[in-house]
Amino acid sequence: MAAHTLRGLCRPPLGLLAARFSQRAAAETEYRSVYSLDKLYPPRQDGDATASAPEQTQPAPLDIPLARLTVSYCRSSGPGGQHVNKVNTKAEVRFHLASADWIPEAVRQKMASMHRNKINRAGELIVNSEESRYQMRNLAICLEKIRTMVTEATEKPKVVSKETTQKLIERVEKMNRERLRQKKIHSNIKQSRKADFD
Repeated sequence: MAAHTLRGLCRPPLGLLAARFSQRAAAETEYRSVYSLDKLYPPRQDGDATASAPEQTQPAPLDIPLARLTVSYCRSSGPGGQHVNKVNTKAEVRFHLASADWIPEAVRQKMASMHRNKINRAGELIVNSEESRYQMRNLAICLEKIRTMVTEATEKPKVVSKETTQKLIERVEKMNRERLRQKKIHSNIKQSRKADFD
């Protein structure tokens, strides 16, 4: 009897459970996977971006138009047992670099020279990923690789001052002098070990 009473006290009333469930159902009308593209790369609101732009020192992330990319999936290599033999998880993203107007012209030329081993004869830049077991995550990794390529091509080389170059030259000369001195000491030790038979 006492156990039945305690169970009744611990259990919430059915009306309260129904209200909580209806609130959750109203909040989440549609189920979305955590690997869906809108969760991995949420759309940017222009109002928020313009308001926070003066505060940021880094440029805004590159918006890659998915309609301009050719995405294909194939079987991944490496370990994974039966899963890797059944499921097309490797993502391959390609786009024509010369006609990609969403990348500035100077950046496109630099990308072509930096990543010429990833460009085929048709002029398409090919990026692939097989790091994950999930298609959408591999697609997200490919898009991130494209963003990184564009960022690397956008960066300007650092200008080295004359003082810094002079210091580097002096440091290298000092290292060379020390190396030659050590070689001379080692050579003298070897010469002193030779037996003279004359």
